Amino acid sequence: MPSAKHTSNRREFLKAAAGSGALAAGLSQPARAAQVSALGGSKPNFLFIICDQLGLDAIAAHSCPDVHTPNIDRLVRRGATFSESHSTNPVCSPARSSMFTGRMPVETGVISNNRAIHPSCPNMGQWLDQAGYESYYCGKWHLPHGYPTDIVGFNVLPVGQGQGDLVDTVVSRWSESFLKSRNSRKPFCFVASLMQPHDICYWAIQGPRLVPEKLPFDLLAGKLPELPPNNKSRPKAPAKLDRMAYQGFSDDQWRYYLYIYYRQVEMVDAEIGRILDALEDSGRADNTIVMLTSDHGDGRGRHSHVQKWYPYDESVKVPMIVSCPGKIAEGLADGEHLVSGLDVMCTMSDYAGLDAPPHSQGRSLRPLLERKPTGWREFVSSEHHIEGRMLRTERYKYVRYSGDPVEQLFDIKADPWEMTNLYDDAKLADVVRDHRKMLDAWEASLKPVEPMPDISKRPRKT
Repeated sequence: MPSAKHTSNRREFLKAAAGSGALAAGLSQPARAAQVSALGGSKPNFLFIICDQLGLDAIAAHSCPDVHTPNIDRLVRRGATFSESHSTNPVCSPARSSMFTGRMPVETGVISNNRAIHPSCPNMGQWLDQAGYESYYCGKWHLPHGYPTDIVGFNVLPVGQGQGDLVDTVVSRWSESFLKSRNSRKPFCFVASLMQPHDICYWAIQGPRLVPEKLPFDLLAGKLPELPPNNKSRPKAPAKLDRMAYQGFSDDQWRYYLYIYYRQVEMVDAEIGRILDALEDSGRADNTIVMLTSDHGDGRGRHSHVQKWYPYDESVKVPMIVSCPGKIAEGLADGEHLVSGLDVMCTMSDYAGLDAPPHSQGRSLRPLLERKPTGWREFVSSEHHIEGRMLRTERYKYVRYSGDPVEQLFDIKADPWEMTNLYDDAKLADVVRDHRKMLDAWEASLKPVEPMPDISKRPRKT
């Protein structure tokens, strides 16, 4: 049962939001509730699995030859996967704030890490509560605390703190216990927030020590991943991006770094397998929508980058996999529609019989998942380093940073590795101009809020 604190917080939120009219469209929704019957007459459960720093093409089923991911591959086979899936901001907290609200980071107040979601934005747990859902959270929150003991709208299964190689096992076992032992008849939304392969960050921070010039194991000779074709590529870029190339690795060190990254992907895949097995053992798999995504990707040596933060595909493109065998199209590989982390909240709302939250910028994936014709968006966008913006259309990617004269334009169809910046090509002047206008219009349509405080800068209590 929800705690008294959970109930009180929800009442306070609804009272404040109703006073401003923010929830007026969401509290009375009989027309939407009538659509729930597509999943057998009852509201579906949601199992939302979040990885941290998992790139779109770091999965075997997405054609990565260097990794073994049988459990994520299982979801791909049994559901739909979107190869044009994008993070709203390739940094942990901002990206996650979008998943849980359907709003861009400038609208949630989470423009960087260690900031809470603005009180005006209902989160997933609060919103689904209207439809009778019990919502649970286990794992990394990062909005603003790394491992929470309390989140408004959710019942929290605490896991302590630590790196992914330690904590993810705790998250998966808590998840297993919940799924196997739950006896309530109410629909649930369970969030399993895993950390791996985020631990690769330490390999960049401690590069000279953790990635030695001489490989530590002779048996790895000839078994390391090949370098990406854009490893040495440095396309003309805004100054903030241009300074971020990592200069510390030889070719062999880059390959060893990639080898470790893929082993960490395999670690999280094993924990995902435990969770999926528990769902199947529980007998609820046929009425549970599983969604798997990641907050952002990893540089993986592309453009000589490590970690995240970039508007390049290695950082901004993430998995988006949705499965519910018998209810959602199986084996569907969608490479046409541009999707976003914004769409998680809207998709859940649709299946729960609710309208999307007020001012949501996302789209429900439901028509795509059920192979129904639907109109779709022309572009997706992401935010970078507070002042940077990226706009991706069917063919092109456009990037600009406030106050920087250098822009970027990549022809993704002809140049998928983003090696040639075309922004100053006279033949494409109209394309650049059109993308500027689209981005201007998009920015004007948003409803920014005052950024939430960065709690990491507060003085510690003594």
